[in-house]
Amino acid sequence: MSWFDKKIKPMLAVRSKPFSSEDHIYEVKWDGTRCLAFADVENKRLRLQNRRLFDITQRYPELKVLEAVERSAILDGEIVVINDGKPSFPLLQKREHVDSKFKIEILSKTIPAVYIVFDVLYCDGWVVDLELMERKKILSEILHNRGRVVMAEWLEGNGEELYRRAVEMGLEGIVAKKKDGKYLIGKRSNLWKKIKKRNTLDCVIVGWIGGEGERAETFGSLVLAVYENGKLRHVGNVGTGFDSEFLTWFSKKLREIEVEKPHFDIETKNVHWVKPKYVCEVEFLEFTEDGKLRAPVFLRLREDKSPEECKID
Repeated sequence: MSWFDKKIKPMLAVRSKPFSSEDHIYEVKWDGTRCLAFADVENKRLRLQNRRLFDITQRYPELKVLEAVERSAILDGEIVVINDGKPSFPLLQKREHVDSKFKIEILSKTIPAVYIVFDVLYCDGWVVDLELMERKKILSEILHNRGRVVMAEWLEGNGEELYRRAVEMGLEGIVAKKKDGKYLIGKRSNLWKKIKKRNTLDCVIVGWIGGEGERAETFGSLVLAVYENGKLRHVGNVGTGFDSEFLTWFSKKLREIEVEKPHFDIETKNVHWVKPKYVCEVEFLEFTEDGKLRAPVFLRLREDKSPEECKID
């Protein structure tokens, strides 16, 4: 199998609090859709792959990666939709849930995405064992900001100041990366540390509860769980954060995967159980004493994460 056809899981970060270190560089945390770009310049081939190893090339025709790189490479980065200078979850979600070629073409012009590249895994051979700053140098030599593809900026030194400024700008946070760190394919490592302004958790959607009033035809809340010792554990229900378009669209999706057998005991009645297929990100204040999410708010679906990845970090 050639480098172009390989299925590769990206390196992941651990959670951390703000800190400053001369041994790290700091980047903005864009919180888009993680994407590895396989760019074969010689044969003019491009493949975009998300975290779940799905091919998402056709979904983003406006990302002209082959125009942005001088040599064949595997790049790592985030696909984001920028609105008023900030990433927009709702607009990105509109791009992620479309399969029609006609709609994709329209959305690529009306809600265009940007590919923000922060690492390189392959360039005339594998470079994952090189130190981060050596990989950054290679990236700067082969990548040009064009075709809606840009190289991520980074800073050294005062991570706490960058974090403060990122939060003030309404961004999600920052990522700290060890300067001499290798790229660990498919592993979560403290060589990369994500520093976020809010508590978020990726949860498996295991059921829905019927709505009332305006939501009578859709759902009132989603039943959430995480995996613990190989089994699903209930962490609460989320009933806010949805717009009307999502409620209508997702209700149909949930009804297609309903199951009769409960995943666990729950006090709430009239739960419609579903296969543990979809993952969503929720924001919450804290965990309660019994391990439930306090005041959760739905942020978005995570098509780039598998249900098995949903664990409490």
